[in-house]
Amino acid sequence: MANLRDIRRRIKSVKNTAQITRAMELVAAAKMKKAQNQALAGRAYADELNKVLVNLKENVDENAHPLLEKRDGNKTLTLVISADKGLCGGFNGNLLKEVNNAHTDETEYVTVGRKLRLSLMKAGNDIKADFVVVDPVPFAEARPISKYLIEQFLSGDYDCVKVAFNDFKSTMVQLPRVVQLLPIESNSLGEKQTYEGVGKGQVGETDKVTALEKEYTFEPSPEKVLDALLPQYVNFQVYQMLVESRASEHSARMVSMKSATDNANDMKDELTLQFNKLRQGAITAELLEITTAMKAME
Repeated sequence: MANLRDIRRRIKSVKNTAQITRAMELVAAAKMKKAQNQALAGRAYADELNKVLVNLKENVDENAHPLLEKRDGNKTLTLVISADKGLCGGFNGNLLKEVNNAHTDETEYVTVGRKLRLSLMKAGNDIKADFVVVDPVPFAEARPISKYLIEQFLSGDYDCVKVAFNDFKSTMVQLPRVVQLLPIESNSLGEKQTYEGVGKGQVGETDKVTALEKEYTFEPSPEKVLDALLPQYVNFQVYQMLVESRASEHSARMVSMKSATDNANDMKDELTLQFNKLRQGAITAELLEITTAMKAME
């Protein structure tokens, strides 16, 4: 009977675990929906912003602005956007692999999220700054991050600024990426961003023609407009990467918790079957003992 008590205790423990993981799955699903809505809400704005930049860059010398200046050095500052908590599958681990692949001896880091900040510190990397972003991500909280990155780049301390984040493709697919933020490359100015792949590819010829067909009047001058627009462009890039990463995190956690719940239910079914077999065997043994005793008394 001791085995039966142990199995009954295990069944209770697994059932409690399944309830917890199921609750975490539902919470992650609700948060994922909000993050997805944030990501989708910014894509129309991103499209129009890029169309303006396509037209604007045709009227100015791109090398005249410091955020477009390409430098010969390799000193890199990388913003790493991870999760504050675990239990989200390979979300943090896969991103860490991409960060390590892009790492050089001249790379320093700025972090958002506790998990990879601790991992990078344990590896002996230099963390220049750490930012805390609440959930859901407010647009205002992207500004201090982008401002810090711009200031570090303009100071001349770094030749390149990159961002490591998880690109949200679907509920089941999140791609870890490391993309260049500064200097802003000329092709990314004209890039039609859907934020289903920030920094990937170039704007198509059809989109370029559509953007250039629109006539814009820049006041007081294209250079002044570019000077005001590029920091806003960088700020929006950082914000969109934050919400993409947050949507990826909640999606990964929801899938991970659903898998854990399913595994717990399967384990509970196996333990229940094992419990029933043992109980049936114990009952059969008792019946045999009673029958044997009755025959012995005849």
